[in-house]
Amino acid sequence: MSAVTVRAAAKINLHLGVGRPRPDGFHPLVTVFHAVSLYDDVTVTPADDWQVTTHAAGHVDGAALPDAGDNIVDRAAAALARHHARPVTGRVEVHKSIPVAGGMAGGSADAAAALVALDRVWDLGTSDDDLLALAAELGSDVPFSLVGGTALGEGRGELLTPVADDGSWWWVVVRAAGDGLSTPAVYRRYDELRPDASPEPAPAGVPLAALETRDPELLANALHNDLQAAAVDLRPDLADTIATGEAAGALRGLVSGSGPTCVFLARDADHAREVAGELRDGHPTVLVAHGPVAGAHVVTVEAG
Repeated sequence: MSAVTVRAAAKINLHLGVGRPRPDGFHPLVTVFHAVSLYDDVTVTPADDWQVTTHAAGHVDGAALPDAGDNIVDRAAAALARHHARPVTGRVEVHKSIPVAGGMAGGSADAAAALVALDRVWDLGTSDDDLLALAAELGSDVPFSLVGGTALGEGRGELLTPVADDGSWWWVVVRAAGDGLSTPAVYRRYDELRPDASPEPAPAGVPLAALETRDPELLANALHNDLQAAAVDLRPDLADTIATGEAAGALRGLVSGSGPTCVFLARDADHAREVAGELRDGHPTVLVAHGPVAGAHVVTVEAG
């Protein structure tokens, strides 16, 4: 083969319960991941050397992309190569449409896509269990980026249980103007704001029950993010963005993960487009997406 392209989706957290930090420094989480139709594509072409090139869509802040050699794709390639005791080779092109440093796991999507594409190009046949284990080493969100759909995440988020989700959920995604938010900085602020946080994260029973109803009004009432207060404290403009979206008719607005992207649940596709139209005045990046969608998957294979 001459090239393989793998597509991976952005995620939002329908529920994000955060516990007090564990002795190892990580926060225990209970979260409901949900993959939505904003994608990054990773294309790998066989080569004798190694090179990663990133192309950003117009709405993606190219200045926020990591430096060459410091990309999570590089780390994913190194991890897979170590697992199979082989060299790191190939030419990789990352086409980014998921907002960078926006709380939507764009980097994790790239890592998952790279694992799948390199496994195919290198003809390794890595088992699903081993891919998930490698993904968990790369970051808490990377295993879900492999799996996609809707899933319950526990531990650091890497322990996944697929959730049956037959709903069709429509979202408006607003990438706040200005700098992104560092996930570690948001967690530090959470710890400062919640010194008395329980060691046990808030359970996800309410949103899981709402998903079963396929009723967007019920899901809107069940959305929850323990990191939202910390993100808003660091970026007070996010509160204005959420208020604006809800005033425009969204059923509910929420900071996505650690932010600063905000997501708004709509009743259906037409309603999402209406809300997006209201929000485009004053917000440079407003996108419409639906979920759940598939995890990292091959979209093209070019024969050599």
